[in-house]
Amino acid sequence: MATDRYGHDLYNGTSEAAAHLDRAVEHLLFFRPDVVEAVDDLLAAAPAAPVAQAFAAYLGVLGTEPADAAAARRRFDGFAAGLDATALPLRERLHTAAAQSLLAGDLRRASALLEELTVACPRDALALFVGHQLDFLTGDALRLRDRIGGALSAWEEDDPHRGPLLGMYAFGLEESGHYTHARETGTAAVERNPQDVWAIHAVVHTYEMQGRFAEGIAYLDARTGDWSAGNFLTVHNWWHYALYALEAGRTDTALGIYDAALHNEESRGLAMELLDAAAMLWRFHLAGSDQTRRWEALADAWSARADPPFYAFNDVHAVMSYVGAGRVARAQRLIDDRRRWLAEPGTEAVTNHAMTAQVGLPVCEALVAHAAGDHGAVMELLWPLRRRLHEFGGSHAQRDAVQKTLLEAALRSGRHDMARVLISERTALRPASPYNWLSRARLADSLGDAARAAVARDRAGRLGRTGDLTAARF
Repeated sequence: MATDRYGHDLYNGTSEAAAHLDRAVEHLLFFRPDVVEAVDDLLAAAPAAPVAQAFAAYLGVLGTEPADAAAARRRFDGFAAGLDATALPLRERLHTAAAQSLLAGDLRRASALLEELTVACPRDALALFVGHQLDFLTGDALRLRDRIGGALSAWEEDDPHRGPLLGMYAFGLEESGHYTHARETGTAAVERNPQDVWAIHAVVHTYEMQGRFAEGIAYLDARTGDWSAGNFLTVHNWWHYALYALEAGRTDTALGIYDAALHNEESRGLAMELLDAAAMLWRFHLAGSDQTRRWEALADAWSARADPPFYAFNDVHAVMSYVGAGRVARAQRLIDDRRRWLAEPGTEAVTNHAMTAQVGLPVCEALVAHAAGDHGAVMELLWPLRRRLHEFGGSHAQRDAVQKTLLEAALRSGRHDMARVLISERTALRPASPYNWLSRARLADSLGDAARAAVARDRAGRLGRTGDLTAARF
């Protein structure tokens, strides 16, 4: 029987198919678009191989594109019809079950099955990668970290694919708050392969979470040729660069990146890219910057998709775009549609049901309330969720757009105690962040001269200890 590069038998596969599988996994680990062609070749060479069919199913769902997921479901259903899964070897049986759960919308069960698989087969890179991405999509930071950490001991130091495993582990460490360890681990992965864009992305997140935006810019600048084109993370890493620029006060640079990389006439209209564009423009919106032309184009792109209920995280960013473009009625129609879907029988088994009901819809409603200037309603909706936002997926950096909406509502509604708490939390983590100090100054302005003087003294003392990072390099 043919085996892959990790020594696993490829059930119902040939040596040619195993070579295609190895090529597909290599491309997947480094986020190369070539993975699509490689999986097509794998399916052509071994259409009866469960791992090949599961691989195609995973690709169909991980991009959070409903049309791709539906096509993948039809293909996999055709393969699984009449299949006796109980007769399959353990690895193939678990891949098959994980793919079926994922295609049925049960992301958490698929995640658990892949975790069970990697306990038995810790060198199954496909299972580790897909499980890691599911942990990200469901906002499960501990699994994001420990799924990979639990498998690392099975990988030799000189294994060429230990590097991307370290990159995944670095991201899990960062999302769990271990910033120094995450940066060291991600740096080690990039040293092994400079084009490990997920590892670069993990390091970039550590700088973002600590407000070290000048260092983040320098890090990306030094590796521009490795991350800035030709991979599935190109747009997202440009988004991180734009976040740094915005934090540094270089709004012109941030908007230049938006137009060149985040959204323009040549953009493909993929959900993962549109949500980055929305999250960037929303930060401008909260600052009172008029971006009507960009909002209109972005709202048009979301409208053209006409997505069914699929992933609440995407819905929130669609609503941001509609609100930003002044299309509040369109935002409300999306909310009403999701409410109707929640009431349909049988939807409770879909992971997105809980994501939508418990987090997605309240956040969407808060965005509409923000548009109406009802900041008290924004507070009522978001304050109870502020420590639960991870439950509908994404990263801390992505969800910060919602956290900033909550802080803005606290400032505008005169909830001074709540605003103080939110600002204090942010400043403790990012003491040199101009955004945090501007927010604190706004709060102090509403409290009087003594508060303003205290903020000025505190800011001077903190920046004296941490270094003023506003001289970012562009």
